[in-house]
Amino acid sequence: MKNSFKELKLDELVAKHGELRKKYFDFRFQSVVGHVENPVQARVLRRQIARVETLIHCFGATAATAAAESPAKR
Repeated sequence: MKNSFKELKLDELVAKHGELRKKYFDFRFQSVVGHVENPVQARVLRRQIARVETLIHCFGATAATAAAESPAKR
């Protein structure tokens, strides 16, 4: 599961980020109500969100680097 995000494209990563954030929000709501079966799931979701955010940031950094280098080559 850790490496399954690396194959995704930027738009898929953004969609996955939204999906994971919604899951985490729903999980927190359920934990307040008291109907949580697996409390470790919060940590897993937070780490998955962080992985996706890191990959999104890397896509942005790569695009910025490519844009900065292209005028220098001309």
